[in-house]
Amino acid sequence: MSYVAPLKDMLFVMNELADLAAINALPGCEDATPETVEAVLEENARFCGEVIAPLNQAGDRHPSEWKDGKVTTTPGFKEAFKAYAEAGWQGVQHPTDFGGQGLPKLVATPCMEMLNSASLSFALCPLLTDGAIEALMTAGSDQQKEKFLPNFIAGKWTGTMNLTEPQAGSDLALVRSRAVPQGDGTYKISGTKIFITYGEHDMAENIIHLVLARTPDAPEGVKGISLFLVPKFLVNEDGSLGERNDAFCVSIEHKLGIKASPTAVLQFGDHGGAIGTLIGQENRGLETMFIMMNAARFAVGIQGISVAERAYQKAVAYAKDRVQSKDLEGSATAVSIIHQPDVRRMLMSMKAQIEGARALAYVGAAAFDIAHHHPDEKVRNAQQAFYEFLVPVIKGWSTEMSIDVASTGLQIHGGMGFIEETGAAQYYRDARILTIYEGTTAIQANDLVGRKTVRDGGAVARGIIAAVRATEAELAKSTAPDLKAIGVHLAEASTALEEVVAYVVANIQSDIKGVFAGSVPYLKLAGIVLCGWQMGRAALIAQAKLDAGSGDAKFYQAKIATARFFADYFLSQAVAYRSAIVSGSAGVLALDEAQF
Repeated sequence: MSYVAPLKDMLFVMNELADLAAINALPGCEDATPETVEAVLEENARFCGEVIAPLNQAGDRHPSEWKDGKVTTTPGFKEAFKAYAEAGWQGVQHPTDFGGQGLPKLVATPCMEMLNSASLSFALCPLLTDGAIEALMTAGSDQQKEKFLPNFIAGKWTGTMNLTEPQAGSDLALVRSRAVPQGDGTYKISGTKIFITYGEHDMAENIIHLVLARTPDAPEGVKGISLFLVPKFLVNEDGSLGERNDAFCVSIEHKLGIKASPTAVLQFGDHGGAIGTLIGQENRGLETMFIMMNAARFAVGIQGISVAERAYQKAVAYAKDRVQSKDLEGSATAVSIIHQPDVRRMLMSMKAQIEGARALAYVGAAAFDIAHHHPDEKVRNAQQAFYEFLVPVIKGWSTEMSIDVASTGLQIHGGMGFIEETGAAQYYRDARILTIYEGTTAIQANDLVGRKTVRDGGAVARGIIAAVRATEAELAKSTAPDLKAIGVHLAEASTALEEVVAYVVANIQSDIKGVFAGSVPYLKLAGIVLCGWQMGRAALIAQAKLDAGSGDAKFYQAKIATARFFADYFLSQAVAYRSAIVSGSAGVLALDEAQF
């Protein structure tokens, strides 16, 4: 079964929940008219469905190969990437000054989702390049921007992010790679970097590595890390490619999933030193790298939604086709398994979580656009804080969700789900990395606690909860039974979240280990409540459309039913999460090391 983009749901979320019209009205977003956006999404859906999606299973069965320092990607990837670049998809959200289309993040986000649904492995290459573009846009010199950004956006060159080293996983204070100034504005880089996605491949003429390293006199710890731009091939003053730089791929990893995406071990400086240039200021590289990391974290959240959507589509198709057993009311003959109540429960579980996560992510993308384009500084700052609060939730909750959804897809397939030939297992294996790379779920949760909740005393969190309460009030006023029920569940869930925020802020000093023992449950609670909030908003809009007799009645009825399911099955879990967070730390910390 091929991939069919859920354009109707995407457009509903963009227009009704993320308010595309308001984004279109912002300075610099004038080209994002409803007609243009719909045309962009339709063309992207066609491209992803026809060009990229057919490569997904081939990439799983015929992964990238490494030989003598070179990586050959899955047959078809190189040609598909050329078509992707020539169609301008790398530049959707990037500035027109450097050859991009200059469209808002809200428009780029569904394009990102479709590409990742089509092939997670393929999409990782453009994902990392997007991050490199954002880093250079923020901290690069004018010369670096002019020399590298047009080639990134044109898809001629791709970018990588080089943080991790064998002895330094998530603790970047342990980075040992060295950067020695040469007196001419360049540095010689040496060291080993691991887990470098698309660190070597054959799809572009040059690969530009963004590398964390220390200068000789740098202070210890994270305050002594700088960021360097290190091309695979040196770039001459006229922009042409020069000699091979001293940066080589010494191996690629053999992985559980995303097999077509080469994950490289890169060695810098074994033959005299790799030539690099500083991005931004010395010893402030981590600040710039966080720009790239935050872009990647949001994008990985979208990956979670994407692979879940693909798993869901496959499960629905199988459930409709697979005939087995009579239904519980005693049909004369065997029926397809979609008629069985538990299969329907599983499908609804998949659908509801995906739609909730999609809505939250697109609303987050709109907040990003407002934060970057609104003329009022106070509005920009408020939306930036809202977006930053959402990023760890979008990344952490959506990726955890994707594993559950892909696993449920296998369950619906029964024994056939465990057979590789059906293709359902690939989504489960591919999804498994998403909670790990670009910061594990615990790292996202620690960020949510430390930087996003405690730092401002819970002010942003309480402001978001107030917005949830406003939706609750609207639901409570409705005469529709489904909407009233959603409102009741949302009220209970938001109270649970409010109590947890208060607990975190009140106890961070006196019981820091206890608070962080509940950090991942806190992130999951936030994900459930905030997705439930968006589902509640969607239900209100759908009911208004039905009352007015406008639009596709079946679509709006499905929206309300899905929101009701999310409330009944997921918002109802919030109180349990609250108890686990507030009372559960004693159990987490009860045993000493020897008792495990």
